[in-house]
Amino acid sequence: MPADHAPHYFRTVQRQTVSTLIVTQVLVGVGVSAGAGVGALLAEDVGGSADLAGLGGTFQVLGGALIAIPMAHVMAARGRRWGLLLGYALGITGAVTMIVAGAIRNFPLLLAGAALFGGSNAANSQARYAAADLADEAHRGRDLSTVVWATTIGAVFGPNLAGPGEPIAEWLGIPPLTGPYVFSLLGLVLGAAVLFLMLRPDPLLLARERAAAVATEPLERQHGSIVRGWRTLLAHPGALLGLVTMALGHTVMVSVMVMTPLHMHHGGASLRVIGLVISIHVLGMFAFSPLTGLAVDRWGGRSCGLAGAMILVVASVLAAQAPIGWSAGLAIGLFLLGLGWSFTLVSGSTLVVKSVPLAERAGAQGAADLVMGLAAGGGGALAGVVVGQLGYSVLGACSAVLAAIVALASLLIRVDGSTPTDAVRGHTSVTPDPVLPDTVLPDREGDQVG
Repeated sequence: MPADHAPHYFRTVQRQTVSTLIVTQVLVGVGVSAGAGVGALLAEDVGGSADLAGLGGTFQVLGGALIAIPMAHVMAARGRRWGLLLGYALGITGAVTMIVAGAIRNFPLLLAGAALFGGSNAANSQARYAAADLADEAHRGRDLSTVVWATTIGAVFGPNLAGPGEPIAEWLGIPPLTGPYVFSLLGLVLGAAVLFLMLRPDPLLLARERAAAVATEPLERQHGSIVRGWRTLLAHPGALLGLVTMALGHTVMVSVMVMTPLHMHHGGASLRVIGLVISIHVLGMFAFSPLTGLAVDRWGGRSCGLAGAMILVVASVLAAQAPIGWSAGLAIGLFLLGLGWSFTLVSGSTLVVKSVPLAERAGAQGAADLVMGLAAGGGGALAGVVVGQLGYSVLGACSAVLAAIVALASLLIRVDGSTPTDAVRGHTSVTPDPVLPDTVLPDREGDQVG
């Protein structure tokens, strides 16, 4: 490769990386949403009580959050590809476990499978960071949000596989509610295969090579510790703001979203109407992600995080004022809830990527997703208690307060506009994402672009 072709090489790799991640997100998204559509019903059927129906989803969220820990270690040592493959492998194991648990009607085994199945969620979530490793500063939000947007296809198409899952289950001799998990298994296997074959060269490893090529001294070694990642997030104001924006924005969205079907059902809304409102919510979450990314690139993560927080405040207030059952205000509120979440996720993720040195990315991003998952899992669990004891309107009011905290953080936390640096021996610094004008990177076997 001629030296003057280096910038073109990185742009080519970045385009291939984003394209690969889009295909993977679609395939895995179909798999995840196919199982999620019947997860509560399967938990209720195997557990024998409606009170246990929500535990499957809770274990899946918590499992995904905890699986982010080993994924961060693997990414720091081996790159994005192997870290994401670990998440997908655990998700595949979880899908098989849930099918077996449904067949033998073992509820503890079902919960264990749900926790492992959360690995697929963790990997799909972490994939957005892979899209940002080699992205130009001016297009980082766009590339990250494009990968988030790709989830839309799976999220919309997957739940519709519940019907075709029944004859598949009958043919295999397994319970009808486990049939959709066969599609989950297929989607995860195909997505993992595409990732393994096509995510070459690894974007995180190549970003490190690019930084090392212009460094005057050896770069600091890569870190995948979640504890160190947490300290890194706290040490960089921009990363801290990104964490607060993502975690609280995600908590607001999950808390209101999971209780809305119950609020509507108690008011006599049909399943069809409930499904329509949730579809409108999903549309707000993903359909406008590319525009959100362009906005982040144009106005910055802090401003767009503030905008997302204000949208979440309005959404929560509309939900709090919505009468029980169906209402146009509730539908608008759920759409804005999804849109506000999109703004907080993309802007928060971009702030974390921009603010954290390259050597700390894997650990810090894993820590951020761990906190985000645990916060959302706790928020979803508490939402049921709040609605049961105080009502849906109080839940909406509490969510508005959390969203207002994000807005307040955006106003109070000062974000340094400079690019973070990676410390090397002797306290020398190097820009983490340089463009190589005069350096040739050697081809590595198995890592060619093509």
